[in-house]
Amino acid sequence: MIGCTCAVCTSDDPRDRRLRPSIYVDVPGHAGILVDSGPDLRQQVLTHGVPRVDAILYTHSHADHILGLDDIRRFNWMQGGPIPCYAAANAWESIKRTFYYVFDGVRREGGGIPLLEAHVIEGDFAIAGVRIQPVPLLHGSLPILGFRFGNVAYLTDCSAIPDESWAIVAGVDTLVIDALRDKKHSTHFTVAEALEAIARIAPRRAYLTHMGHELGHVATNARLPAGVELAYDGLVLDARVEAS
Repeated sequence: MIGCTCAVCTSDDPRDRRLRPSIYVDVPGHAGILVDSGPDLRQQVLTHGVPRVDAILYTHSHADHILGLDDIRRFNWMQGGPIPCYAAANAWESIKRTFYYVFDGVRREGGGIPLLEAHVIEGDFAIAGVRIQPVPLLHGSLPILGFRFGNVAYLTDCSAIPDESWAIVAGVDTLVIDALRDKKHSTHFTVAEALEAIARIAPRRAYLTHMGHELGHVATNARLPAGVELAYDGLVLDARVEAS
């Protein structure tokens, strides 16, 4: 956190150095799918050597999940065309306001704009044969989306899982779920709330994401139950993702 000198913010453990939440789903022979494009996107792509982005999925339109969108231009150039982007209708309203110059059709001199194909998520869909199931969530009062890819579910920035969504995530092997801190928060799960959701979903393994600086990596992991741990920047998971 900017200006903070707490034990986590000054930690030498690289797992305590956290950029904004995002994941990259690499399905060899099919697609490389980015979930969210936060302000740290350029740094994340360079650090982890992301070779291509075939599609972008948006969980919601808050700044920490969309403000790296302009850096997609480089992938347009390398891949020779626009990139399909998927979001709920309410998220597109905000994204199009924020990045008005991408969508208003006005010709401008200098620089360039990211080339996108905007798709509204209205149910299950597929990208290059990869089946994706949106998972409705609540981020405070804001409806947002998580995503299920095969036996993996990614549920960031949530404070509640609606009744209809439990069936969508039933049977997953790997769950990545929001857990901001221990103290109650209006728009994010606490660690205890995330653990309750994990117990109900019962994945083989679970990772907590979107942690605040109140949660040090080593100390928090030491008190989590077996099969649950904090995610960290650069974590790589092998999982089964359905593709045809």
